[in-house]
Parts: sequence; C-alpha cells; structure tokens
Amino acid sequence: MSDIHALIQPDRGQKAIPIHLVDKGGFDALLRALGEVQRATIAAHKFEAAAGEVVIVPEGQGWFALAGIEPREVLTTWCLARLAEVLPGGTYRIVPHPAQTAIPRMGPALVGWVAAQYRFDRYKTDGASADPRVLVSQEVRAIDPALAEASAIALVRDLVNTPAEDMGPAGLEAEARALARTFGGEIHVVSGDALERDYPMVHAVGRAASRHHAPRLIELEWGDARHPRVAIVGKGVSFDTGGLNLKPGSGMALMKKDMGGAAHALALARLVMEAKLPVRLHLLVPAVENAVAGNAMRPGDVLRSREGLSIEITNTDAEGRLILGDALTRASEGEPDLLIDFATLTGAARVALGPDLPAVFARNDATAEALASAGRDRDDPVWRLPLHDGYREYLKSDVADLVNSHANGFAGASVAALFLDRFVGEGIDWVHYDTFAWRPVAKPGRPKGGEALGLRAAWGLLQARYGGV
Repeated sequence: MSDIHALIQPDRGQKAIPIHLVDKGGFDALLRALGEVQRATIAAHKFEAAAGEVVIVPEGQGWFALAGIEPREVLTTWCLARLAEVLPGGTYRIVPHPAQTAIPRMGPALVGWVAAQYRFDRYKTDGASADPRVLVSQEVRAIDPALAEASAIALVRDLVNTPAEDMGPAGLEAEARALARTFGGEIHVVSGDALERDYPMVHAVGRAASRHHAPRLIELEWGDARHPRVAIVGKGVSFDTGGLNLKPGSGMALMKKDMGGAAHALALARLVMEAKLPVRLHLLVPAVENAVAGNAMRPGDVLRSREGLSIEITNTDAEGRLILGDALTRASEGEPDLLIDFATLTGAARVALGPDLPAVFARNDATAEALASAGRDRDDPVWRLPLHDGYREYLKSDVADLVNSHANGFAGASVAALFLDRFVGEGIDWVHYDTFAWRPVAKPGRPKGGEALGLRAAWGLLQARYGGV
C-alpha cells in the first residue's frame, strides 16, 4: 500500500479537491444552493445524504465530492472510510459548502481515512496499488496520533494476513527484534529445547514443529525502570492444526490467524514506545506452531508449568492457554501495575459475541469500565464477560492440578479465562482479551482478512492511565 504517513498532511493551503459533508437535516438547504446540473447529477445517483453515501458533483471545470454523514460534532472513525476507498486518487480537503455554517471536527475519522487504504498485496504479481487519496487537515495536532494508530492497525493486519510459513515463530521474533532496534528496547529469546526447563508448556506445545519453526519465548523490555511496569502478552500460535486432536480441514483454513494475539501485542507495544509513554514496558510473546509429529503432546499427558501447577491434557487443541500460562507467570514475576494479554483463544467467545466484539475479562471493575469507555471513544468496542468463580470446578482433574479443557461445553470463554487466571500473580490488575483478529466480511475501511479488534481500546486505556489523556 502507499506510504501511510503521506495519506494525511497538514493543510498549508495546497491545491485540493473539496469534500462537502452533509446530513439529512441540511440536505435540502444545500440542494437549493446548487445549480440545476448539480442537482440533476445528485438525483441521478439517488444521493439522499444517508451516512456513507458519496457522489461526485461537477463544478465549473472541476468537481467536488458530496458525502452523507450522521449529524455529529466529531466524526466517527469509519464515516470517511468509504470516501477513501472509492474517490479517485488525489488530494482532498473537507470544507463547508457555502450553504453550510461549519463542519464537524475530524477526530478519529483520520484513522479511518488511512485504514481504508490498506492493501495486502505481498503475494500478488500484479499488485499495483490504487493511486493514494491524500487528505489535508487543519487539525494538525491530530495527524501524528492518527497515523500512529492507523500504522498499528496495518501492522496487525499484515502479520495476521501473512501465511504461516512466512510468519512462524521466527517471523514473530523478527518483528519483535525490529521493534527493539527501532525504539531502543532490550530483547531476550529462549528457543527450542532450552525452553524445557523454564517454559515447559511452551516447549510441549511447540516441540513437534519442524526445526525452522521451533518454539520460543520472546521478551522485550523498554522504558525507564522507575516508571510503572506494564506487561503485554500475546498468544503466538503461528499455525494450529489442533495437534493430535486434529482439526477438520475447514477448521484449519484460517489458522494462520491464531497468532493474532501476538500481532495485537506487538502493535500495542509499538504504540507505547512510539508515543514514549512513561511506563516500563514488558512485552512477552510465546511463539509456537501446534504441529503433529511423533513427539507431539498427547491427550492424557500431564505437563508441568513454570508456575508449578500440573496440567492434564484433555484436548491438544486447547494449546493457546498452555503457552499463555507460562508467559503470564513470567510477566507476573515482574509485579506489573497492569497486565494485558491478547489471544485468539476460544470459539465460544465468537459464538457469544460474533466476530466484531472482542470478549474481555478483568479482575478490576474500574479497569474494565475504563477499557470499555476507551473503546466507545474510539469506535473500537469490547464486551466484558465474567470470571465466574462457580465455574472453576470445571477445571478439576483426577490426576493433576488442572485440566486444560473442560468437557461439559458450558461457558467455554469464561472457563478458559479462569484457567489463565491461575497463572496470573495474586493482586495483579489483569485484563484478558479473547479476540477474533479477523474480519470475515468487508466493511468500509475494514477489508476482509486480518483485523485489529480491541487494539485501540487498549491503547486508549493506557493513554488515560499513564499519559494524562
């Protein structure tokens, strides 16, 4: 795709095509101010100022774009997205028509303008991108934050869309190392058989993969040690066959996205470092391929964990919670002020909430509400599900401390979160994301494929808590 940072520019009076925004309440007044040919053009395209509608209207030797919006003081993230998708390449400026008195503030819409122009064409031989649509804006202070968020969205999409052969555990490590180089972070990686002592569950899940997809625990630390410690953990299952509890072919079709949690964690870490947020960042990505081979873990095996708990394997396809268990234990050892993990963890969360809404689980009610509020402010909604103590009994094992997957089929997302809760240190403010990381149907600004869901909500939470926003 085009260079993201060129898609929004400060308004310095450069030549630009006008975009006029109109809602249904102001549509009649605007029509009366237009010429006969212009009104005929609008009528021919059946434009009625509904949100998302766009029409190109002739004006002298040129033209302007007319876009329908909902009446608001601040534009929403996706209200300009369709314009950025369908308008011809060029430079644009949003200005009020003489029949209007003002235009809404851009707000998050700058993010949507850029995100709408995302393309994943790495593997296309004819991958010529469309000419960019550049927006000039007088809201200069909003440009850099919007570009940072749009870049983070693009990073999640790129990582999730990349096939597993090119985005295996080594690929995730390379992304973390690139972040460390760019922002001056410290990185440490334990891989292969060296994991067996300190990260035994990460080793057990990933040991059946081929050598070039060997499992690893990736850690990145950044920031002043005197600042509050924030730990971000991302599930990095680069491909999930289900292990010996093999998935059917249809169930494996999207399993390149099972590292979507790691993609979100890497993107959130980049936002933190790029903004120089005053925190001590601790990023952890347990990265594995859940493959099938003679040394794969079996149903009935009992694993030990870094925390010391023993885990009876009742389903090898419930592997994500195992690698997260070791990583959450490691994160807890640093006694973070806040611990956030991201994972494409359960189908139960999708049954409950569908693809658009990430399920979130939180120990602290105030943190959960702050996260939900940040999501509402950024048009990036999340939905809290319960850590219900009554379901802990579903994790009981006859031979070990816990089972990794319960058999009764009830409350799958909550029970998985309760499993993770056993590996988070007592008293730590912890938020768990069970996200889909994928968009099955395109929407304006949001193409089918890998998607950042809940990322901007988490970033808003961190900004409000540590950045004085």
